[in-house]
Amino acid sequence: MKLIFLVLITILINLPFGAYRTKTKKFSLKWFLSIHIPIPFIYLMRIKSGYGLKIIPLMVLAAFTGQLLGGKIIKKRD
Repeated sequence: MKLIFLVLITILINLPFGAYRTKTKKFSLKWFLSIHIPIPFIYLMRIKSGYGLKIIPLMVLAAFTGQLLGGKIIKKRD
C-alpha cells in the first residue's frame, strides 16, 4: 500500500512539470529544469519511506508517466 502511494505521489509531482515542459523550447534550460527539479523530492520520499535501490526503476517509470500525462493534459486542454 505504501509503495502504491509513493508511485501515485511521484506521478502527481511530475504532472505540473510535464505540463510546463511542453510549453518550453526543447533542450533549453527551462526544459532541462522541468525534468530534473522533481528528482530531489522523489529521492527524499523514497528514502523517508524506507525503500532501497530496488524500486528506483519503478520510480523512474512513475516520473516519466507523470511528465507524459502532464504534457498530454495541457495539449488536450489547448
